[in-house]
Formats: sequence, structure tokens, C-alpha cells
Amino acid sequence: MSTSFLGLLIESLVAVLLALTICYCLILNRRLSKLRADESSLRGTIAELVTATEIAERAIAGLKVTVRDCDHTLGERLRTAERFGADLGRELKRGDEILDRIIKIAAAAHGADRPTAEAARVDPIQSLRAENGGGRRIADTATAAQAIAHRNRLRSGEQAA
Repeated sequence: MSTSFLGLLIESLVAVLLALTICYCLILNRRLSKLRADESSLRGTIAELVTATEIAERAIAGLKVTVRDCDHTLGERLRTAERFGADLGRELKRGDEILDRIIKIAAAAHGADRPTAEAARVDPIQSLRAENGGGRRIADTATAAQAIAHRNRLRSGEQAA
């Protein structure tokens, strides 16, 4: 083989490799162009994400303020409800004491041989009816007083719950 043939073979091999390199550079150039286009799109997406994050941070700060205000308001309302519950408890106790006095007065009005308030406390309405021979007036008053006391107890239970 002659040196010119070998030189031609080497030159041909270099030309083929050069053609392959040019093709690879064209493919690489297209990919880089797509990447640059995606980069600008990605920059826009990142800018939108930053804006959304800032909006979310402001919303979270507003929610924290709202939660703090709600917690303060709820605490005040709970304290007020506890005071009302305690007041209702005292009023119920006073109502029971008044009911006991009414029973004692009714028993004293119908004679000393009648049962005492403690005995009438078991069922004061039946006791008063029995004492009065089925009389309605005192028994009705006692029934109304018990109904009021019962309704107040229910309301107090609702307030506590």
C-alpha cells in the first residue's frame, strides 16, 4: 500500500469523523435551543411561584391574627359563661331555699300536725294535696314553683354544656 492511499484513508476517516462531529453539534445546538426556551418558561414559572408564596405568607399572617382574635374572644366568652353559670347555680340554690320556705309556710298554715319540710321534700306536691284533702291551690303553687326551678336547672345545664 502506498503512502498516498494510506494518507487518503486517514483523510477520509477524518472527514467522516468531522461530518459526525458537525451532525452531533447540530443536534446539540437544537437541544440547547430547547433548553433556553424552557429556561425562560421556567423563569416565568419560578416568578409565579415566588408571587404565590408571598401571597400565601401574607394570608397565613392574616390567619394568625384572626386566630389570635378568635382565641381572645372565645376566652372572654368562656369566662362570661362561667360567671353566668356560677350565678345561675347561686340562683338555683336560693330558689331551692325559697321553695323549702314555701313548703314550711304551707305546712305551718295547715297545722302543726302536718309533715315537716324535710318530709315534704320527698314529694311536696303529693304531701300538700294529701294535707289539703286534694286541695288544688297550694299544690298548684308548689307545682309551679317546682316547674320554674326545674326549668332553671335545665337552662343552667345548657349553659354549662
